Amino acid sequence: MNHTIKIKRGLDIPLGGDAERIVVDKRSEERYAVKPPNVVGFTPRLLVAEGDVVVAGQPLVEDKRDPRLCLPSPVSGKVAAIVRGEKRKLLEVVVCRNKRNNQNTQSTPNTLTPDSPVWWMLRERPFGTIANPDHKPKGIFVSMRDTTPLAPDIAFALKGREHEFEAGIEALKAYGEVHVVHAEGPHPAGNIGTIVAALDPINKGECIWHVGAQDVANIGRWVTTGEYRPERVIAVGGPAAKSPKYYRVICGASIKQIADVQLMNPSYPSTVGDGSTVAATRIISGSPLSGNRIAEDGFLGLYDQQLTFIEEGDHYEFMGWLMPGLKKFSFSKTFLSGFLRLLPTANCQLPTEFNTNTHGSVRPFLFTGSFEKVFPFDIYPLQLIKACIVGDIELQEQLGIYEVEPEDFALCEFIDPSKTEIQTIIREALEVLRKEATA
Repeated sequence: MNHTIKIKRGLDIPLGGDAERIVVDKRSEERYAVKPPNVVGFTPRLLVAEGDVVVAGQPLVEDKRDPRLCLPSPVSGKVAAIVRGEKRKLLEVVVCRNKRNNQNTQSTPNTLTPDSPVWWMLRERPFGTIANPDHKPKGIFVSMRDTTPLAPDIAFALKGREHEFEAGIEALKAYGEVHVVHAEGPHPAGNIGTIVAALDPINKGECIWHVGAQDVANIGRWVTTGEYRPERVIAVGGPAAKSPKYYRVICGASIKQIADVQLMNPSYPSTVGDGSTVAATRIISGSPLSGNRIAEDGFLGLYDQQLTFIEEGDHYEFMGWLMPGLKKFSFSKTFLSGFLRLLPTANCQLPTEFNTNTHGSVRPFLFTGSFEKVFPFDIYPLQLIKACIVGDIELQEQLGIYEVEPEDFALCEFIDPSKTEIQTIIREALEVLRKEATA
């Protein structure tokens, strides 16, 4: 079923550095990684050891609670490294690609089942986990527009894969009604949370599934040909990128070759003050509002479809907020640029200077009434955040905690004058609810 929704409340951030519509093929990258921490609620059990030979689609780790749920190898090759963190937490399983036998090249159709290598692409709300095969979703949602700053154009990314996309939609229909949604309006109009809240809000005891549009095409390829090749067209850009453009990659690819081309600072990740004439750069895998910082030789996140290069804001600004700030973005009109936004763009230059500076330290929680202007849900965002801070589960449920994910509060965090880590607060609250639900 196709839908079109229109959202008025929100905010488009003129970050700068949109990707040029040129696709560079990087599917020949040698190193890939599966990162279990990218998956909410996934307790990994390692199935391979360093030096093992694996094929594309072979499970590398499985969920201890439900062995049907696994994270497969994106390519055929050899397990090069198993990276662990504190308390031996499994962080990455790195696979070196075998150039001679790269992919699982079956030629027979398959069906979409929980033990399929593409099942991890289906996610469930509330909580944002991999879809539980035992649950009956009230709908499966596919967003056809990503409104995140610098996000890829989905129609452009899917060009040439229309047949696979349709096959993926047909496969998903076996598990529930599929809603293909076209969103209009400012960010976060394209977020799954916004779409579900507009069409069919989630109540306690209910769940929905959602899939990325490019992953629908990957599922379509699997069911029609039996080939597991989880590829995506990602947008690489940002104000600190040399030449923003699109890249076609396999999920979990190393970004080393891309970073070598895009980094303006060859000494990344050095800091300002080392004699370099170019400011340090932060690389973000995923949305610049809610993604994760990764190293120059790091790996693309499991569900991410963009890389953002942005200048670090770790340097001191003379006079700080006392300056006019004509080129600083200001939602609350702290700087003059906030007033210039109200004028026709033909008569003024919109701000173009962005970095990671928070322009102030953490301070007491301020009540400004700004969140409601960028939060398109029919709930009270400030009251919900406060309920999450104090741990009042009953109040959280009354205020609609099951409808949201941390990314839905990214704009609130961006404009928050208190510099509060709102997305972290929401995630911690959801984790408490998830653990109680699965106990």
